[in-house]
Amino acid sequence: MEKYVSAKLHGIRVTDAKLNYHGSITIDADFFRAVDLKPLEYVDIWNKMSGARISTYVLYGEAGSKCCILNGAAARTCQKDDEIIIASSVFCEVDDIISLKPRVLVFGPGNAIIDRITYEVFRRPDGALDMAVNTGIADNDYGFPESLTSQQASALTK
Repeated sequence: MEKYVSAKLHGIRVTDAKLNYHGSITIDADFFRAVDLKPLEYVDIWNKMSGARISTYVLYGEAGSKCCILNGAAARTCQKDDEIIIASSVFCEVDDIISLKPRVLVFGPGNAIIDRITYEVFRRPDGALDMAVNTGIADNDYGFPESLTSQQASALTK
């Protein structure tokens, strides 16, 4: 068993921080459902602005609200409008992550979804592991190497 990323919300903006709440992160339920994050699931949160890193559990917020609210002690790690990354993980065998195909939502201003990405791990014909990053945006500046494009990955698996 190894630890793998299982879902990610990338660049979502904090809409509020509630120190006197009992804890967790509250996010628009539609966002969590889109990447298959479950209520009370533990996630890691990385603040792109400050570098702060925490872990807490998920609370579903109102669907369609585009909210991202840090609660309790987590509220001390983020300011309103900070961009954060929320990632869940899973312990599994490599063949399980091949089947899982983790999903990522990428956010723009106003917590609008600007891209939907899938990480695809696969075996090359020689049995070696490889991966592809499948994105809906042709021109992006995510920093993914060209070797991870879906077209090249498709050629490798044939």
